[in-house]
Amino acid sequence: MSSGRHAPVDEDLIDNTYQGRFELYRGGVLCGWLYYTLLKPNRYALQHTEVDADHQHQGVAGAMVRRVLEEIRARAGTITAICPFVVDFLSRTTTYADLIDLRHPGYSDRESAEAAYAKASG
Repeated sequence: MSSGRHAPVDEDLIDNTYQGRFELYRGGVLCGWLYYTLLKPNRYALQHTEVDADHQHQGVAGAMVRRVLEEIRARAGTITAICPFVVDFLSRTTTYADLIDLRHPGYSDRESAEAAYAKASG
């Protein structure tokens, strides 16, 4: 008989400083990553979020952003939000408002972040 609950997924966040990204592993499998640039003194410019094609539409990006923000909070760091997904995530909650660097907050809305990303990528 099933209770309808799923077993918790083993989830690990790794700071891959060599590649400049946080990586989210579920069950030992890399499923998403968030590129960042570490700026002085302890500010993280969150650049770009990606989810492996096999793990899309499974809540990976949201879970990863939450874990990254909690990790940066534990490091007493601040963030500059550049990634459109991160900007959108932050716009829906005040839970992480204390992490936003007041001098260098990044983008305030997803549309501006996406336009800047498209310009830089184009």
